[in-house]
Amino acid sequence: MSGLIYSVEDDESIRELISYALVNAGFQVASFVTAEEMLGKFEKEIPELVILDIMLPGLDGLEALKKIREKHKDVKVIMLTAKKAEHNRVQGLDSGADDYITKPFSVLELVARVKAHLRTATKSGGEIVCGGVVINPSARTVTSKGKLATLTYKEFELLLALVKKAGTVISREELLQEVWGYEYYGESRTVDIHIKNLRTKLGTSGNCIVSVRGVGYTVKSDK
Repeated sequence: MSGLIYSVEDDESIRELISYALVNAGFQVASFVTAEEMLGKFEKEIPELVILDIMLPGLDGLEALKKIREKHKDVKVIMLTAKKAEHNRVQGLDSGADDYITKPFSVLELVARVKAHLRTATKSGGEIVCGGVVINPSARTVTSKGKLATLTYKEFELLLALVKKAGTVISREELLQEVWGYEYYGESRTVDIHIKNLRTKLGTSGNCIVSVRGVGYTVKSDK
């Protein structure tokens, strides 16, 4: 059985659909109607990942996310909501969410994203491991198969953005927004140049960064 997942959704049909899909994928799932119930369970058992709806009765998802992040920095959180406006997506990510999926959603995509986030293992000390690459966000260091890779600030941020969503295809536009900022209006060629430099500096591990023609990039883990 894989890692424990908490799912918070007040719509019974969606809650059951999520639980059914994840259990069939081999995960252990605990479902909740309210954020308060879920946070209470945190006192007894900490999950590896939380799927958290924003519009909930009582404490909403964003407030629940803040409470999770106060004590648990390493728990993965995927926000699930009917809100499609960009500012809601940005608000969720800025509040500490690892990912954001809007309703209606593909169950297969949800399961794939859950698997991708749980593949990106977090070791003690906050290191992120993906294949032969080890990233230490606090020390801002990267090693590739045991050898230190010297990256620029933007190269580090780009690699971190890709690895956090390992297995998910990220468009050049998304990467520009996340790494260079929402006010950046540069060409997508900027991303391509930095990806090329990253691959070179990571050596053979650089092959984990895969180009998806016409879309963007993804990171594949060999774990």
